[in-house]
Amino acid sequence: MKFFLFFLIVILLFQSFTEAISSVTSDEEAAAVRSLNHQVEETRDQDSSLVKTIQSKKKINCKYACAKRCKLSSRKKVCIRACGTCCTKCNCVPPGTYGNHNACSCYARLKTHGNRLKCP
Repeated sequence: MKFFLFFLIVILLFQSFTEAISSVTSDEEAAAVRSLNHQVEETRDQDSSLVKTIQSKKKINCKYACAKRCKLSSRKKVCIRACGTCCTKCNCVPPGTYGNHNACSCYARLKTHGNRLKCP
């Protein structure tokens, strides 16, 4: 009888000990999950900003844009060559066939050795 009572007490202590350990473990796991969720959210925010940056730096088709810009020029080859150089450096070409340099500030800032506008 004493042995049975002793055995029952040992089993109850063991059960309470395992429950205590599992509750501590579940609290630690919950904290770890919260930490991982926070890291995932930060990574997702960084990835979305990276995607926006990449999309904003997407290359334009300089050949098409310069052909469109220089279609009325009297010296098409010279115009397309200069426009292509400017487009490669600035990644933009102003709309229309002449002027509109304010639409692309980099395009408007490029100058020749003679301090004239490089880009048509």
